[in-house]
Amino acid sequence: MKLVILFGPQAVGKMTVGQCLEAKTDLKLFHNHMSIDFVSPFFDYGTPAGKRLVSVIRQEIFEEVSKSELEGLIFTFVWAFDLQSDWNYIEQVSSLFESRGGMVYLVELEADLEERKKRNTTENRLAHKPTKRDVKWSEAELIKTYEKHRLNSMPGEIIKPNYMRMNTIGLEADQAAELIKKEFDL
Repeated sequence: MKLVILFGPQAVGKMTVGQCLEAKTDLKLFHNHMSIDFVSPFFDYGTPAGKRLVSVIRQEIFEEVSKSELEGLIFTFVWAFDLQSDWNYIEQVSSLFESRGGMVYLVELEADLEERKKRNTTENRLAHKPTKRDVKWSEAELIKTYEKHRLNSMPGEIIKPNYMRMNTIGLEADQAAELIKKEFDL
């Protein structure tokens, strides 16, 4: 069992790289908006009910996949490094898979704000993330989160053995997926 956690700021390319990695491996993609967009017709993700439901859905998927016969899972996540709760969440999800004999791979993606603003409007992003289709709102959220939180790690901050970081500027998603596959022998 393998768990690949693709993390980084909004619109850095997590889902798109995840789609390419899924196509190159036997891993299934569970991008973070699959749960957010499922709940959003009922409750906004920013509300207590929305956050609780998204959390329950993700936890149930992780539980079932971690004890299944599947090869593994690719999960995307926006990790705010200034929030201890996000560190705890990554540790909790990792521990679940590791406790069942699984391997966890952490892949951090980075790109500057201007590049992410451009990517915020890509056809693939808008097709797979209904809550991002209000592009003006989505860009404002992207900027607000950038100003409020630290969304990439500092050098040496992540000390896990199965960790890699890549800047996605000028790198096609397919190339990034191939690098990840090769690095971790997926």
